[in-house]
Amino acid sequence: MTHPSIPAPVAVGALLAEAVRRLPGEEARVEAERLLAHALGVSQTWLYVHRDDALEADRVAAFTALLQRRLAGEPVAYLLGHRGFWRLDLQVTPATLIPRPETELLVELALARLPDDQPLSVADLGTGSGAIALALALERPRMRVLATDASSAALAVARGNARAHGLGNVEFREGDWLVPLAGEHFALIASNPPYIADDDAHLETGDLRHEPRSALASGADGLDAIRTIVRDAPAHLQPGGWLLLEHGWEQGAAVRGLLAAAGFEAIETVRDLEQRDRVSLGRTPR
Repeated sequence: MTHPSIPAPVAVGALLAEAVRRLPGEEARVEAERLLAHALGVSQTWLYVHRDDALEADRVAAFTALLQRRLAGEPVAYLLGHRGFWRLDLQVTPATLIPRPETELLVELALARLPDDQPLSVADLGTGSGAIALALALERPRMRVLATDASSAALAVARGNARAHGLGNVEFREGDWLVPLAGEHFALIASNPPYIADDDAHLETGDLRHEPRSALASGADGLDAIRTIVRDAPAHLQPGGWLLLEHGWEQGAAVRGLLAAAGFEAIETVRDLEQRDRVSLGRTPR
């Protein structure tokens, strides 16, 4: 579907209003402002102060190109090239899952189990953009974080994010789930693995259409990756070590069952702000 270009010159306010009219959903204004600020290289505050300023054709064209890509379904985070997570601004590309606010619950739960005065080792499996690993490294500078991913392209993004934030206590290794952890033991292992069923219709809607399928879907019931992680994690956890897994809102009971079958203790599922099952966790025997 194509959309006609917006003629120039046109005032900032009028350009925004036209974009809001075209964009669907409750986030239309927020998306329009973020895209226009990005196209112009200014802050969103600047847009309000200069709402009556006229923009020349090249600047209007740059914004119109972004708008048309968004109307075609591309996620805003990919169009901007970055996404905020925790206290970090992270580069994201189509090689990485877009970090989401609900994953911050996983970070909070991990930090609550990681004292800040001890040089512990932790692992983040399937790190993607590095969101979880870098948030933990930021809050626990004495801690060593090992981040793994099967995608070399995703690891390149994560390494760049670590450099951009000056986080030198993170190591990155390529490989499937716990394979890169061979011979090592950790106080905590965290993961936001793929947990959507392969045939789930949501994979063909919204932003999910553009995100890497390998980071979203995992088998007939969405639990294949979680099964692998729960099966292999005990061999890489210290006595009393924690495993934390993000999952779908209907998977809490199933994940708790997997943890129990693998011998974990202190098993629980924690709900997100929308009161949906979001993170399940367990501890190895001491």
